[in-house]
Amino acid sequence: MSNEAVQPYQRIVQDVRDKIRSGRLTAGAKLPSTRELADEYGVAPGTVQRALAELRTAGLIYSHQGRGSFVTETASESTEDSTARALRRLEEQVANLSARLERIEKGRSG
Repeated sequence: MSNEAVQPYQRIVQDVRDKIRSGRLTAGAKLPSTRELADEYGVAPGTVQRALAELRTAGLIYSHQGRGSFVTETASESTEDSTARALRRLEEQVANLSARLERIEKGRSG
């Protein structure tokens, strides 16, 4: 997907995810204010709020009224690359299918 096709709030979400994954944002770290993020990304504060809401829903951040938004303790665990998870599932499926095929072939040759 090209950058033009990505909504501005999604760019913020992805950037924060990447920072958590890389360790640049760690558990308990305070995110910049809505205004600071809006300035940084060149978007309206409402766009930042939408990104923060998505990050909260994903369990990556939590917010305290008047204090700001913070990275959750489990955020780095939940940002594991979905490609890596999918690859692990495929590896398990291949191993299971290989074992089944081996049993079938043993049954035919016996």
